[in-house]
Amino acid sequence: MIEIRHRDKRGHANYSWLDTYHTFSFDTYRDPQFMGFRSLRVINEDRVAPGRGFPTHPHRDMEIITYVLEGSLQHKDSMGNGSIIRPGEVQRMSAGTGVTHSEYNTSMREELHLLQIWILPEASGIEPGYEQQQFNRDEVRGKLQLIAAREPAPGAVQVHQDMRLFTSVLDSGQSVKHQLGAGRYAWVQVVRGAAGLNGYQLQAGDGAAVSQEQTVEIVGLEADSEILLFDMA
Repeated sequence: MIEIRHRDKRGHANYSWLDTYHTFSFDTYRDPQFMGFRSLRVINEDRVAPGRGFPTHPHRDMEIITYVLEGSLQHKDSMGNGSIIRPGEVQRMSAGTGVTHSEYNTSMREELHLLQIWILPEASGIEPGYEQQQFNRDEVRGKLQLIAAREPAPGAVQVHQDMRLFTSVLDSGQSVKHQLGAGRYAWVQVVRGAAGLNGYQLQAGDGAAVSQEQTVEIVGLEADSEILLFDMA
């Protein structure tokens, strides 16, 4: 079974410095039919104006993954971490018992385009933590690259939840397949271009919940299409 979350049905807010789309309910946007999927709680597609960003604010009991598409993001937190996240990098912050952080567009000229992803942790009160990994976007072309998982894996950030997150870049006609184990679910998010998912067509910004399927097959429908695949309990 595949249920599509069309991009034009997402929640939307524009604050002049922030243009944001919410796949699931977030902040003042509420849709009881889209409160998340399995352990996946938030996918926000944000465009942040030059020199602007999110001032210091708190989080707790959430696994927060940042995936930058264009531009660069400056991160600072109460754990003492300070870093820049760019395309081809993935960041994980475990909020756990509580953490504060700020995020800003480092450029005074270029827009920042990113995805903010929240995963519900498998337990509350986890010790806060931070991790950042890099991947080569050209090397993930035509294959699924693991970038986040509960079990330690080369090039992947570690999350406190039974899930795996893959990325891939597909040219038109290129395809990747992923086998779902018994009782597993998937969410596919198209972040650039367009892709086919088990016969359905998805555009950038579209997402799809996958259940009761053994195989997830994703086909690029445009050059340089980029997707994220979540495999979850």
